[in-house]
Amino acid sequence: MNNVTTFKIFKPADDIFEAFVDPAKIGNFWFSSSSERWETGKVITLKYDLYNAEGKIKIIEVEANKKIVFAWGPTEEGNIVTITLNEQDKDSTIIEVVEEGFNESDDKYVHHLIDNKEGWVFMLSCLKCYLEFGVTQLRGGLVK
Repeated sequence: MNNVTTFKIFKPADDIFEAFVDPAKIGNFWFSSSSERWETGKVITLKYDLYNAEGKIKIIEVEANKKIVFAWGPTEEGNIVTITLNEQDKDSTIIEVVEEGFNESDDKYVHHLIDNKEGWVFMLSCLKCYLEFGVTQLRGGLVK
């Protein structure tokens, strides 16, 4: 089972792509910081200061302004996340996030899918607010 989340953001694909891969921008909508620019083959350390948390992702594929694929999660293989950017015109882009690799035999499988979907919707909402309206203080607003 894959978890798919799709949003329309009224910005060109380049702006959205750079928000993810540029360490100076990601803190405006998602993680507090990124150790370096996201490029194929790199292992990136992401920090989330609000929760005193840190994690690593392995960048599997990057196609500028079109796609980012990475692995993350509690196991060495992790889940695979594919972020696809489909520019509609110079002022709008459809962004799709697909996460796969959930353990269907886990007793908390449905809970993990719902929690994951909630996280992607929230992150994309923060991204939209950041890019379209300059709002940079939303990411700490999700309460579990």
